[in-house]
Amino acid sequence: AFEFHYFFTRKFWFAYLAKALVVFPGGFGTMDELMEILTLVQTGKIKKELKIVVFDSKFWKNVVNFDNLIEAGVINKSDLDLFEFVDTVDDAYKSITEHLENHYLKNGKH
Repeated sequence: AFEFHYFFTRKFWFAYLAKALVVFPGGFGTMDELMEILTLVQTGKIKKELKIVVFDSKFWKNVVNFDNLIEAGVINKSDLDLFEFVDTVDDAYKSITEHLENHYLKNGKH
């Protein structure tokens, strides 16, 4: 297991090696990691094709009012395309597998 003293270092390595991320329900640390990754993808700081799968849509939609963020004009509706909600392990597996096949495996774009 990896242990990091600083959250910045943890988040850097979290994103640096990843081709896909699955985010499960969690507290402030999990929200911090999710929001930072979304911000880095949204602003183009992460340029690679990174699949972000957010597990348990009911939990996350209760924690973060994404529609309100759009209505307030602080994110665009298209920003919701940066990630995908899933509610089953099978859906998460299918989403990630399709992403890897399309973007990273030899029969895909790269």
